[in-house]
Order: sequence, then structure tokens, then C-alpha cells
Amino acid sequence: MMTYKRAISPYKVGILCAVLAATGFSFKAIFVKQAFMIADVNPITLLSLRMLFALPFFGFVAFSAFKKPLNLTRWECLQLLGVGFAGYYAASILDFMGLEYITAGLERIILFSYPVLTILISVVFLGKPFDKALILPIILCTFGVVCACISDITGDHSDNNVILGIFLVVASAICYAFYQAFSELLIAKLGVSCFSILAMLIAITAVQIHFIVELPITDLNQPNEIYLICFMMALFSTVLPVFLQSSAIKHIGVAKSVLISTLGPVITLFLGWLLLDEPISFLQIVGMILVLLGILTIKRVKRQK
Repeated sequence: MMTYKRAISPYKVGILCAVLAATGFSFKAIFVKQAFMIADVNPITLLSLRMLFALPFFGFVAFSAFKKPLNLTRWECLQLLGVGFAGYYAASILDFMGLEYITAGLERIILFSYPVLTILISVVFLGKPFDKALILPIILCTFGVVCACISDITGDHSDNNVILGIFLVVASAICYAFYQAFSELLIAKLGVSCFSILAMLIAITAVQIHFIVELPITDLNQPNEIYLICFMMALFSTVLPVFLQSSAIKHIGVAKSVLISTLGPVITLFLGWLLLDEPISFLQIVGMILVLLGILTIKRVKRQK
């Protein structure tokens, strides 16, 4: 009896990769919150362990892939250092510090304001023209973040630390927006995968320097549960999502990949409720919907150009 195997279309592969990438990135906040619940671990130590576990994967890929000179100018090298520092080091450490004080769901909603912040940074610092059609999505995202923040500020665990956590994650989103705004030309020259790996290697180096300067090496001595969480965070929320996202872009393009990534806040909000017993308030749901509508409106405006 003959059997026929139906090949999965490249489009479906791309969709699957994008969904898996969004899920992996969404688990990051869950892993961080679980680590804080298990031990009194410093955010810098946590980030250092995450990067150390990720280093062999990125190092191997870099060694295998970069056999030809990159041919970057001195200015492009400085840009690469800057965006790697801002996007994966500064944004990550501020994010980890913020997660000490706020819920995983709120963290993800705030972070997803980065498309609006990227537009504003591009206008202010890169001299790009401002499209009036973007006023609506900016308002939607702003009100969405405000609604979600009000939910946590007025909640049962409301205190000054919640406000501090909000400011730290907003600062993280700003750093990531700078990374997005200034990486466009470098991605065009190096490609998405190559650029992402180089930026990550720069961030890994910066994180380890930060750790060595601020903390004793003995701070890496942590319970086995922390090592396991950091390894899982490195593999499932760092390494695999980076390559899955690159594969998704290859198969379905940037626009559809970014669109699917907007599942992030929904997934994190659900995972926070399921795994961390974080309450989901009406204001959080409203805030999440407004932010997602704002992002989708931005994508629609860009497609119409």
C-alpha cells in the first residue's frame, strides 16, 4: 500500500516559526519571575547566567558563519557596538530589574510600546518625516500602557516599588526602541541573522563586564533551580526565538513576522495567570487591546505607503 507524504509549505513553516518565536520570547518574563520567587538572586547575576548559557550557541554559529570579513566602516562598527549595547544589554538589565517589582503581564504590555517609541526616536534623532496617520496608533498605545499601569498601581500590591518597576521597564522599552531605530542600515548590510548574532555577542560581553565590576564571582553560586531556569531562558527565550524569528522572516517576510509577534502580550498575560497566579484585571485587558490595536494600526499605515 502506497503512502503519500504532504510537504509542509514554506508559508506554514514561517507562520509556525513566528508563533514559536513569540511564545519563546513571552516565556522570558515568566522565567525571571520564577527565579525571583525561588531565590534572592540579583538581576545582574540572573542576566549574566542567561548570557553565559547562551554564549556557546551564538559563539558556535558565529564561528561557523563568519568566515569572510564583514567589511564594516569604523562608523558602522561604532553603530553596531551602540545598538548591541542598547538593545540586548541595557534593555535586558533594565527589564530584569523592573520585573522585581511588577507583574510579567504588565511588563510585556509596556515593552510592546516600542514600535511607537521607535517611530518617535526616528523622527527626533534620525530626521525622518512624521506621518500624521501615526497619531492614532500613538494615542492608542499610550492610553493602553497607562491603563495597564493604573491596574498595577491601584492593585493590592500597590507601592512605590511598582512605580519604580514601571519606570525601569519603560526605560527598557526606550533602549530597545533605539536599537530598532538605529539598526535598520546595519541589518540591510549584514542581514537579520548576522546582525542579531553580532549584537547578542556584544551584549553578552557587556553583561559579563558589568557583573565582574559590580559583584563578586561567588554570586554565580546559586541553587540548581536557578541554573535550570537560566539555561531554559537562554535556550527557549533567547537562542531559539532569535533563529526562529529569522527563519520566519525568510519564509513569510518581516511584516507578517512582526504582526504575529504581537501575540506576545496575550501569551505572557495568560502564562502569568496560569503559572504565577498573577491576576488579570479588566484594565489590563483593555490596556493590552489598545496597545495591540495601536501596533496593528502602525503596520497598516506602513503597508499603505
